[in-house]
Amino acid sequence: MRPEFRGAAKSVPDDLRNAVAVAVRRSQDYFIAIQAPEGYWWGEFESNPTMEAEYLLFTHFLGIGDSETWRKLTNHILKVQREDGTWGQYYGGPGDLSTTVECYFALKLAGFSVNDSRMAKAREFILAKGGVPQARVFTKIWLALFGQWSWRDVPTVPPEISLLPSWCPMNLYDFSSWARGTILPLSIVLSYRPVCDIPEGAAIPELTPNGEDSRSGQVALHRRFGMAGAFHLADRMLRWYNSLPWRPMRRLAIRRAAKWIVDHQEEDGSWGGIQPPWVYSLISLKLLGYGVDHTVMRKGVEGFRGFMIEEEDSLRVQACVSPAWDTCLAMIALEDSGMPPDSPVLSRAAEWLIAAQITKGGDWQVKVKGTAPGGWAFEFANDTYPDIDDTAEVLIALDRVRTEDSHKRKEAIRRGTEWMLGMQSSNGGWASFDKDNVRRAVAEIPFADFGEMLDPPSADVTAHVVEALVRLGYSRDGEPVRRAVQYLLDEQEPDGSWFGRWGVNYIYGTGAVLPALEAVGEDMGNASVRRAVSWILAHQNEDGGWGETCASYADPSLAGQGPSTASQTAWALLALLSAGQWEHPSVHRGVRYLADTQQDDGTWDEPWYTGTGFPGYGAGQRIKGDGRQSNTIAQGTELSAGFMINYHLYRNYWPLMALGRFMSYMDDVPSR
Repeated sequence: MRPEFRGAAKSVPDDLRNAVAVAVRRSQDYFIAIQAPEGYWWGEFESNPTMEAEYLLFTHFLGIGDSETWRKLTNHILKVQREDGTWGQYYGGPGDLSTTVECYFALKLAGFSVNDSRMAKAREFILAKGGVPQARVFTKIWLALFGQWSWRDVPTVPPEISLLPSWCPMNLYDFSSWARGTILPLSIVLSYRPVCDIPEGAAIPELTPNGEDSRSGQVALHRRFGMAGAFHLADRMLRWYNSLPWRPMRRLAIRRAAKWIVDHQEEDGSWGGIQPPWVYSLISLKLLGYGVDHTVMRKGVEGFRGFMIEEEDSLRVQACVSPAWDTCLAMIALEDSGMPPDSPVLSRAAEWLIAAQITKGGDWQVKVKGTAPGGWAFEFANDTYPDIDDTAEVLIALDRVRTEDSHKRKEAIRRGTEWMLGMQSSNGGWASFDKDNVRRAVAEIPFADFGEMLDPPSADVTAHVVEALVRLGYSRDGEPVRRAVQYLLDEQEPDGSWFGRWGVNYIYGTGAVLPALEAVGEDMGNASVRRAVSWILAHQNEDGGWGETCASYADPSLAGQGPSTASQTAWALLALLSAGQWEHPSVHRGVRYLADTQQDDGTWDEPWYTGTGFPGYGAGQRIKGDGRQSNTIAQGTELSAGFMINYHLYRNYWPLMALGRFMSYMDDVPSR
């Protein structure tokens, strides 16, 4: 149902109408040209240079490093070094200590001199920030692997966690999917505490301030008391236990952990389709005696090739790949912009998605009983962890397309919908990979100073699910949708926006929720919607676009503020269009911004990061409280505990989606 218009203008200027038509055609041509023969779309997943630094360190630890690969990796690391000598978590953000330490050490291991001017700049920044002792736990683990930090000063996780039943507090399945896949292999590493030899010249004593040893010092003030303080005491006891010569359950725990790790390897050689559990699993298996020629090891090492991009004599390592996500969103954009539902382009994409549906079980079944598999994963190969967000958008895309085998398509939709419904959490929302993954205690362990330990429901994922369910015929009055809509309304911020867990940030969250409310038949003139519209309108930039910096995750006063980007402008337009504002002058200015900034090849340029992996809150979501209380982990705008993403196709399919929807409204009104 199209919402009633409440705006100022009464028609669309001819020049704007023509500009939109040209932009849509160019963008459609671009997507037609880059579609893979198999039917999918896949854009680069750009993150930060710890990916290249850690891969270089990883190959040295496994004994498989080669000079040519290292040369190309270091070329990229140096290419993305900032003028001030630092490396950071996202484009335009301040330098990050841990990222800079890892890049510095990787360069030194690759043979760069301490006297190199680029190394000197990085070292100056590192020491000004307190040096290695102030780096995050994961950075210290990498350094400890090579004797550059003491294992006694790294928090521990015992392999015995593999023996805890799923009903026991702090068991493996209390952690998010990505955290459990990382923590379990690291528990083996922390048990063995290996030290890999490096050339004497690669050591980094210069990164520890004079007079300090490797000890991590006092517990941060916010972690001295309460549950966090108790976990720090428990960590000290566990480290004492690790030092004992007799640990009766250790062998059994390691055997159980090793079996879990081997069983969780994906078809492409990865673990969970993401870098952290992948590298740590291979390192842990090496410690257990798996040679590099073992089938599991060889498959894991070779699989990294599919995640690498070689360009201009440099090598980039993607932390993940996103073909299912890119494909369904590209399909929706093409559908929104008028491509016929039986187009061969859309049919090929649909057939690829149908073939990619996951029909076997995974970790999610630990908490979800009696629900058959049927979701889709983010990556090419990740049967263990289907993604609810991907599944929702895939269902929207498949519902609107036409394929030669309609029965097969409808059956895929049925299975996907039933699986998605089974994953609804008790508060009415949906997370990304698990149901009711909300035991906050796991975010307080000393080990958890980076990323997210939990995968709780979020407004953006829930909004996508609601939109999918309504399009598939589910009523707002039915229990799943009714509970989900109430969850969304409860999550609205006092200023009218919604927090964005998986995209930056409040613009993304609001751009997801308002289309869902429109789809469900919400009164788009009610106070909740009007507050959201007012917030979006108030944050439009002078150039007509919208933007929001990643720094808003650490400093909520920056919500909705930042340089204009194509993807974030599209999210703002999607929100306004769903609220009936298609004739509003601000919408016209936003549409004109997209048309004017499009390049001749139908793409947009967007160096800014608008995707989110980890906000860096530990608990997976910001804490509700007085206004916007941001995080449980102390971090500045460098987002030292976060992980930000530049999806290279976001800049293209989101604008096409927004322009396509504007064009469909535009066709109903006269020109002038």
